Amino acid sequence: MTPVEPEADTAAPDTATGPGVPVQTALPLRPGTQDSHLVEPVSRLPVTGTAAALPEDGGRALAVADLAPPRARPLDALTRFAYRLGVPGHLLDAPFSARQAPRLLAEVRTPLTGDRTAGVALRAGYFRVAGIKAPLGQVDIGPASRLTPPFLRAIHGFGWLRDLASCASREQCRDTASDLFARWLSLNAQPGRGPAWDVELTAHRQLNWLLFASLLTSERDPERADRLFAELDRTAGWLDRHVRSAGDKLGEMAGWCALVATGLLMSGGRPRRLYAEAGLLAALGELVGEDGGVLSRSPLAQMDAIALLVDLRACYEAVGRDAPDMLGRMLALLVPPLLTLRHGDGGLGSWQGAPAIADEQLSQLVGASGVRTRPLKDSRPWGYHRVQAQGTVLQFDAAPPPRPQHARSGCASTLAFELSSGAHRLIVNCGGAAAAGGATPVRIEQGLRATAAHSTLVLDEANSTAVLIKGQLGKGVEQVAVSRGVLKQKGRGGVQIEASHDGYAARFGLLHHRVLVLSDDGTELRGEDVLVPATRRGKRGKIGFAIRFHLGPAIAATLSQDARGASLVSPDGALWQFRMGAAEEELALHLEDSLWIDGGGRPRATQQIVVTGLTSRSGGAFPWLLKRMM
Repeated sequence: MTPVEPEADTAAPDTATGPGVPVQTALPLRPGTQDSHLVEPVSRLPVTGTAAALPEDGGRALAVADLAPPRARPLDALTRFAYRLGVPGHLLDAPFSARQAPRLLAEVRTPLTGDRTAGVALRAGYFRVAGIKAPLGQVDIGPASRLTPPFLRAIHGFGWLRDLASCASREQCRDTASDLFARWLSLNAQPGRGPAWDVELTAHRQLNWLLFASLLTSERDPERADRLFAELDRTAGWLDRHVRSAGDKLGEMAGWCALVATGLLMSGGRPRRLYAEAGLLAALGELVGEDGGVLSRSPLAQMDAIALLVDLRACYEAVGRDAPDMLGRMLALLVPPLLTLRHGDGGLGSWQGAPAIADEQLSQLVGASGVRTRPLKDSRPWGYHRVQAQGTVLQFDAAPPPRPQHARSGCASTLAFELSSGAHRLIVNCGGAAAAGGATPVRIEQGLRATAAHSTLVLDEANSTAVLIKGQLGKGVEQVAVSRGVLKQKGRGGVQIEASHDGYAARFGLLHHRVLVLSDDGTELRGEDVLVPATRRGKRGKIGFAIRFHLGPAIAATLSQDARGASLVSPDGALWQFRMGAAEEELALHLEDSLWIDGGGRPRATQQIVVTGLTSRSGGAFPWLLKRMM
């Protein structure tokens, strides 16, 4: 029997992110064949499989990061408590003085830059959002508008200020920014009315006003500054009262960051800062798991959390204060899991609704964080596994989807994988549900979140977890069992990951078990999808299934003459072969159209390999092979 040993922790992050999770027992790898056209089964489950065999700790909730509340002097603690009770900040900061008009104490220099192309387009009179250009005069930004989510975030969150600041000097951009700011105020003057006053959007708007106040003020026009400072003060007061009612913990975190920044940068803000720092720490503890992954399991949300802390740290630096230690510790915790999803081209994989974020955007964010680290290879609580062998990168989703209260464009992607070779993505997921509403139509958003939009097995055309409207998820996968180890065999070796989920157990009485083995030289990925009955006694009859392998952009695919495989050619001339193995059931292999959402939110036409067949309700095993030939 071929031994499978725990994998050496050779890719542990440089920063301290907690000890690794002990490897569970792994299944043996069957001896293969030197003929790439023949595929032996990778492994067989040692038991028939029952729902009880899944671990109790494999549920969908992530562990909460252990963060202690900040220590404060007795007077500071009393100030924080009084502010939370509603005592006005100016009475706590200067109880014997009349309230002064709000003013800004410092100018912030954030290391995060915006999209220069979007800034140029804005100066030319267009919003450029998620691959769409829309004339400023034709976009309704009032409270009754029905903007799509990408436009809501970009316009009402005022992220366009960062884009403007990145494309030209402040003198060249000031009129554009000030005119659009005045227009927005005239249409959204009533706090709490309309989509603009969502807590998260309000928080981003407040933070961007503080970061890029120089674009909205002018020494030659004091009225501009007075208008901005009054609006900053009013919005901060609204956030004080509503920050805890955010839609999820990331939205609440954004609210606390905006309040801390306001307390730092606005006159008389010390009570608000003390109050918000405690709130921020509590929100972070409920947002982030023990390995640094956010509860939504979304790379986009992970990036948002990092960016918020980077901007907040810049606010501390602007006023000459040391940021709390927890900011640095949290950044060191958040960055390594994000790098787990980095492909050979430097960009991120397409997981939980995220498009394929490009290398430039990711590198800028990681560089701005100041965290120097390597990817986590096994971010088990967050649920993503990474194996890198030479220039080949394998990413594997071995965890349940996020809980409904945490989901953002939640996807039924359990046991899906992505594979890249060098700078080219070979196997991908469609991704991009979060970008729907720009170049990607809203009508296909739910389809992009479906199991069939991911490179995994689909049973009877059903999602492994129910995909609901507005980015939410329903019933389905509750538990995932996973193990990982190093394969040692004469003449070759590799890393083996295997996992099972119960998403189809209630409806069809079957568990899906997947085994992936990436060879040490990165030229061979052997896999097997196994369906086993969830109870000791399987049901009768047969049921249809499909195993989908969505191909990356620019991958040219051709079916083999025997219709048992396909040749895949990447732009650099590398040739890979996909082969089906011998199975107990009759299988068919064919190519179908697919699509992939790029980093700009634009859909690109691709293809997918689809293996279809009927399997007995008592289960079946379906091995396959991806091998680089040249």
